[in-house]
Amino acid sequence: MNAAQGRFLILSAGMGSGHHAVAAELARRLEAGGGRTRTVDVLDLLPPGVGRGLSTFYRTVICHAPAVYAGLYAAFFRAGDGPRPGSAPLAALAERRLLELVGRLRPDVVVPVFHLAAQLTGRLRARGALTVPSAVVVTDFAVHRQWLHPGNDTYLCLTPDLAGEVARAVGRPAVASGALVAPRFRGPAATVRDWRRRLGPPDRPPVLISTGAWGAGAGVAGTARLVASAGYRPLVLCGHNARLRREASRGAPEHAMGWVEDMPGLLSACRALVDNAAGQTALEAMAVGVPVVSFRAIPGHGREGSLRMAEHGFADYAPDAGALIRSLDALTRPGAARERRVETASGLFSGEGVRPLEALLRTAGRSGTV
Repeated sequence: MNAAQGRFLILSAGMGSGHHAVAAELARRLEAGGGRTRTVDVLDLLPPGVGRGLSTFYRTVICHAPAVYAGLYAAFFRAGDGPRPGSAPLAALAERRLLELVGRLRPDVVVPVFHLAAQLTGRLRARGALTVPSAVVVTDFAVHRQWLHPGNDTYLCLTPDLAGEVARAVGRPAVASGALVAPRFRGPAATVRDWRRRLGPPDRPPVLISTGAWGAGAGVAGTARLVASAGYRPLVLCGHNARLRREASRGAPEHAMGWVEDMPGLLSACRALVDNAAGQTALEAMAVGVPVVSFRAIPGHGREGSLRMAEHGFADYAPDAGALIRSLDALTRPGAARERRVETASGLFSGEGVRPLEALLRTAGRSGTV
């Protein structure tokens, strides 16, 4: 069976916008190869109100109680010795509706791109209730324990090192797919000149400060002031957080932006990205060719992912204000440091892509399981 004959059910999650962005690019690539896709939010498979409540709770603790999230991450997500709580009870609540959906849509492969969905498919595959393969697309540099379930058939990871870690942890195949970023981010955008005019005179290099779709992060306005004091033009992406936009606008309204559709153009017009989550925005910046500096990362997966990005040489990790400015000074100027960083980060986009999913489809077809 080839991709042109295959049906793929993608399980995303409305936790910010990053997982949906990966799901959309995954669907685009599979459909370009002739496959058929359907994307479903795994939160919608939970009992009424549970998914919305989970998303609201997560957004609240990330934006307003980061210490609480740090504790939850340590307890539920980080690997450690001895038994630790997991998401199995929550995943169990979605089993019936997923099996009904699979029975109705008859996909050949189920593809989770969120860790709760990975637990859901892993549980069902392990006991034989889900009879088609499941392939997990891991979107994080910090591959925490909730991504991992030995019931899943294969894992697609950002780098070969991460794939090796996953394979050892679950005893299942894992490959480096690379970052799944839309083609419009590959190289400078056509709208870059328009953005440069909008951003003002070129007397100060523009630096983008990202807070994700939810506008999450600590000391964001202070980061903008710090960047401005060092001679840069800070531009704060506040997402859908109106309160953060008001705070970031005080004294310099042009520094704060809400949700931006033309991210390729804006990124292309900036000299660096200051990131706090090691998520999709950081990957999009790297695809455009913009260096990334992690600073004041959100707790849990944000901090661990930022550290892993720096360990791999894809980004800088700035533990304090002085380190942030030193990184910006080195990476915003033309020269060897910037060129090395951009070249290293470009390696994230040369992985296997969706080929492992197409190979899994062919293997499953020969074994008669689809």
